Amino acid sequence: MPLGNGGNPQPHWKLLAQGGEDNPWRRLEDRFQAGKLDFEERHYKEFVTFLPYVQRFIYGESHSHVAYDADDPLGESAIKIFRRRGVSALRLELREGDTPVTLTVEHIELWFFDDINVAFLKVELSVDDLPFYVACDLLYRFGRAYPTGWDSDGHGKHNAHRAEWLSSDGTVLAVSDSANQEKFLSYTRRHRSPGICAHWDFLLRPLVLDPSEEAGNLRYRQIEYHRMPLMAFLAVDNPRSVSREDWLRLGMVATLHPDEALPTHDPDVTEFESRYCYDRFWTDTEAGPNTRFFCTGRAFIIVGDAHADYFHDRKRGILAQFRHQYVLLFMITHFHRASLLVFSDRMVDAVHDLDIHTPQSISRFRRRIYAGFEAFLRFTHRYWFHELSERSHVQALYRMCSEHLGNDVLYQDVKEELRDMSQYLDSNAQRQQSTTIVRLTVVTTFSMVGTVATGLLGMNLLAEAEAPISTRLTYFFITTLITALLMLLAILKSKQLSDAMDVLADDQKSLRTRLSTLGKVWKRSLH
Repeated sequence: MPLGNGGNPQPHWKLLAQGGEDNPWRRLEDRFQAGKLDFEERHYKEFVTFLPYVQRFIYGESHSHVAYDADDPLGESAIKIFRRRGVSALRLELREGDTPVTLTVEHIELWFFDDINVAFLKVELSVDDLPFYVACDLLYRFGRAYPTGWDSDGHGKHNAHRAEWLSSDGTVLAVSDSANQEKFLSYTRRHRSPGICAHWDFLLRPLVLDPSEEAGNLRYRQIEYHRMPLMAFLAVDNPRSVSREDWLRLGMVATLHPDEALPTHDPDVTEFESRYCYDRFWTDTEAGPNTRFFCTGRAFIIVGDAHADYFHDRKRGILAQFRHQYVLLFMITHFHRASLLVFSDRMVDAVHDLDIHTPQSISRFRRRIYAGFEAFLRFTHRYWFHELSERSHVQALYRMCSEHLGNDVLYQDVKEELRDMSQYLDSNAQRQQSTTIVRLTVVTTFSMVGTVATGLLGMNLLAEAEAPISTRLTYFFITTLITALLMLLAILKSKQLSDAMDVLADDQKSLRTRLSTLGKVWKRSLH
């Protein structure tokens, strides 16, 4: 949520960086500038994957010994990343009575973006040796901010039964509370907004939900659905033995409940391969490669052979690409969508607060729309692009993800909404200018009387050239006062005078009719 009430408040990430010793978030150093950080081949391959304008967005501008302007500073990366300390593992009990699964926390990060009030929580987890159905159930149930309802036993639907964040020594730091029906019902009733599960709330501290009464400068609200976007890297023993139904359940894991019967007549099922599969690296032969990509917009999943060294190589293999290139690809598409939703939300709020009968409300609305339009222009020229990479498979996956999220349609909708509001403000300003011009014209017309009257003084109608200065000043001030009163009266009655002029100028009516109509108009104006 925006900081401050005006002026030039500091960015959110700077406020988070000012935290004390109890602040678990620390900003990551720029790998391109910090000499003590390693820069390996995987970082290089990540960088060269993207086109130059995408590189400027992600990594900042390149350094040069020759600058166009000495006062022009080099642009930093538009992404500011903070990493959380103190959380080492996640213990999940997917269903009541199931054996808990413990996952290693690789990274927990907050990503902020310049010019846009958007932040991403990025949680990276890993685990080995899971049965296929458990992996699918885990992917389906984890990553939900709040329950969408409760079953007959009072457990949150679709959520993991219990989630616990653990410290390095095994201490439980936070526990999920999706079964606390009263908490979510009362929060939604009081704030007209869904709450958030306790374990996610703990993870995001010191950020607090905006509608809540809790104190905190860094406040947020979830911009869209409760189901967090999902990326998954799965190494299976034999990808060729996976049945089509299992491929379907895995590829549609964000929307298809593991216990639900497969909807065989659903277009997502019948056209699954053409809609959501990218099989450039799938040969279905012993020689391989046997790597499949699934992209539904909400989920991005890579499945490959666990026995192929190249697949799970952390430095040069598909796993290295997954953790570097593909995560950025997925992030950019969701950043586009989140930013557009923020712009749309701002416009809806501005229109909701508009009262056309209050000049202050109209002025505030104008300022908000112009500020939104300016921010949208910066977003368009800095962040919005259709070409991400010259590598065909990266570009194809980027286009697939963006299309499934509907980013192009959403962009056009937001652009049209901004254009409509801008045109409304322009037409309103033109209408006010036209009204002002008409009134000035009327005043000027009727001021001709005063001009002629004062001109008569210059014709020596009153021979007071030799009169004492006090007499001449008296005549001057009397004439000025009468002229000013006439002009003030003309301004006050400018609309009525304009209507009267329109009536008199209507040559399609007789003079008698025009005079009669003029009398009615004038009588109506007096009342």
